Amino acid sequence: MNQIKLTPLSVFKEYTHKEMLERSSSLLNDIIRRRTVRDFSDREPPLQVIENCLSIANSAPSGANKQPWHFVVVSDPLIKNKIRIAAEEEEREFYSTRASQEWLDAIAPLGTDWNKPFLETAPYLIVVFSKSFDILSDGTKLKNYYASESTGIATGFLISAIHHSGLACLTHTPSPMKFLNDILERPQNEKPFLILVVGYPAENAMVPVIVKKELKEVATFL
Repeated sequence: MNQIKLTPLSVFKEYTHKEMLERSSSLLNDIIRRRTVRDFSDREPPLQVIENCLSIANSAPSGANKQPWHFVVVSDPLIKNKIRIAAEEEEREFYSTRASQEWLDAIAPLGTDWNKPFLETAPYLIVVFSKSFDILSDGTKLKNYYASESTGIATGFLISAIHHSGLACLTHTPSPMKFLNDILERPQNEKPFLILVVGYPAENAMVPVIVKKELKEVATFL
């Protein structure tokens, strides 16, 4: 067994109770402003902002530190058009034949349908892939552990970073998403996890009136 190399934890910073409360309250007040947006402006934010957000996502914990994810940032209008056409084809089929009535009733208040213009309007699409295994240059396969869970954590980091940076985003998961491998020329060991639509909200952007569950409904303290 290889000897694990350890290094002192020098980056951790402890705060007073007052500072901890102030910092957690500040983050809470900022993050609860986050809303999923479906109406985007075509204004382009600096690419460096997107790169910073991806670096934040890449810092997320993962099973055995395998970092089993890959992010494809799409800004090319032609590629975005191809993604929209393919996604709408799957969504049209889903809404018309595959979705249960229970699911359709659940999303009805949100006003969603198969039409996805934001896939072309928004300046950036970040397509997140999850990798159950990596392939070395000699063809050897290396298993990744908790790939979906790890990719989900990294995506949570990414969504929070995008909001904190002053941008809006939308998680989009057309089903199935295999077309993304073909359009983006990604290898078969990468499985599409979701499309994150990123940009500024349109000036006339509207969002549904929703209420989040109270903490006592989602957390138990023993």
